[in-house]
Amino acid sequence: MHNISSLKNAKIAIIIVAAGRGLRAGGELPKQYRSLGRDMVLTKTLNCFANYDNIVVVIHKDDEKLFAAACDAYGKKVSCVYGGKTRTDSVKAGLKALRTYAPDIVLIHDAARPYLKQKTIINVLNMLENNSAVVPVLPIVDAIKSRDGTTVDREQLKKVQTPQGFHYPKIVAAYENIEDHADLVDDIEVAKNSDLSIGFCTGDPDNIKLTFENDFMRNDNMKNITGSGFDVHKICSGESLVLCGVKIHAGFSLEGHSDADVGLHALTDALLAAISAGDIGDHFPPSDDKWKGVNSKLFLVHAAKLLQTEGAIIDHVDVTLICELPKIKPHRFAMRENIAATLGIPISCVSIKATTTEGLGFAGRGEGIAASAIASVRVPL
Repeated sequence: MHNISSLKNAKIAIIIVAAGRGLRAGGELPKQYRSLGRDMVLTKTLNCFANYDNIVVVIHKDDEKLFAAACDAYGKKVSCVYGGKTRTDSVKAGLKALRTYAPDIVLIHDAARPYLKQKTIINVLNMLENNSAVVPVLPIVDAIKSRDGTTVDREQLKKVQTPQGFHYPKIVAAYENIEDHADLVDDIEVAKNSDLSIGFCTGDPDNIKLTFENDFMRNDNMKNITGSGFDVHKICSGESLVLCGVKIHAGFSLEGHSDADVGLHALTDALLAAISAGDIGDHFPPSDDKWKGVNSKLFLVHAAKLLQTEGAIIDHVDVTLICELPKIKPHRFAMRENIAATLGIPISCVSIKATTTEGLGFAGRGEGIAASAIASVRVPL
């Protein structure tokens, strides 16, 4: 499995601790079941251990359905066990669940660390050749002060991560030596209390633990995507039309899908494009009469919710309206306000502008209005 000399034939098992409630991260679900891109956090964490065949996830008793959804693709290689009142109790339950398998090595990992890389796993396993317990660590680069202002020697301190690795029989014995319902900070503390030899291997700055709401929006865990959209609607008889959600009395109307809001249609397509979710016609077929005459804001809200489900963040949108009439400038601020309120973004993140075709083409002849849109979003890696 890995290029590890004395451990290459070792039986390795994984425990993923996922029984916490994650209240500091906010949201309606425990953080391990929140969406991060197209998958749940726990699913992404399981993906980090795709090469291993014995994985025990320690869950809260109320989360069975969420767990099943998160590990649907893994089948029998992933099982679950209920956790306890403390993290220490939960790890005990995970270790107990592995007794029949009796692994040589166990790696214990936080469910909320979905950015784990294989090199960190290999670092842990390599160092277990000569140690009973291993923890990946990072140096502290900032100055450290105590509450009274005294400088603390940062060379004596390390930031610790998971997975923490152990020789299974030794960590089981170490857990048996601690009191019931003890609440120790991590598994290395349990190992230290039993005087196990502890190795410190190189960790990874990207291996963050999702703890607060902002952790789900970190730029270094997201990539920038640009989506574009374009739409055209024919001018027809009437008194008014709707552009970017604003009704304008122009002495004519637009013919087309829903209320024929060419601006919002182009913007909806741009947002859908950013997450490769097709176009507006895929979600709201123009052949379906139930969309006839509806407010196009409904389409924009739908696209925004799809982005939210993907964990995406809308940074900026830009709509260009291409027409001779009506004049857009008097309505531009109201259009920006409307889109900003619909998408839940600041008005400063919404741009509306207009241009003509200098009398050329269908727009120049007053036969129709076109719109192009660009959406800049961030999506989780």
